[in-house]
Amino acid sequence: MLRLAKERNQGPMAIGEIAEKENIPHKFLEAILLELKSSGFISSKKGRSGGYYLRQHPDEINLADIHRTIDGAIALLPCVTYNYYERCEECKDEKTCAIRKAIKEVRDETVHILKKYTLTKLMEQEDFLKEL
Repeated sequence: MLRLAKERNQGPMAIGEIAEKENIPHKFLEAILLELKSSGFISSKKGRSGGYYLRQHPDEINLADIHRTIDGAIALLPCVTYNYYERCEECKDEKTCAIRKAIKEVRDETVHILKKYTLTKLMEQEDFLKEL
């Protein structure tokens, strides 16, 4: 995603070019791109000048959304996830579970931090760190 953001003004990028620039195995990248495409983050264009491109501006794509698409739940326990809730088998009463309360707080802070990091912000930080 970050590579597509960096190259967005150059038009669609071929999967081979992305794989080479990011040193990612072609087949592995193909699976990731298909998942990102089905989630609406990217689109593809066929033909000689085809490839993959972002559907949104890099300002509108954050790490929380990417993580949920690629890896699923952000929370450490299934009983505190936003989208993948499952009751913990060991828990007798969620309302009085101190571990659940602590993990929910960890989830909230993690989501807050990941949402702050858009693709644009990551590109800016990468440029800044290169200058150090």
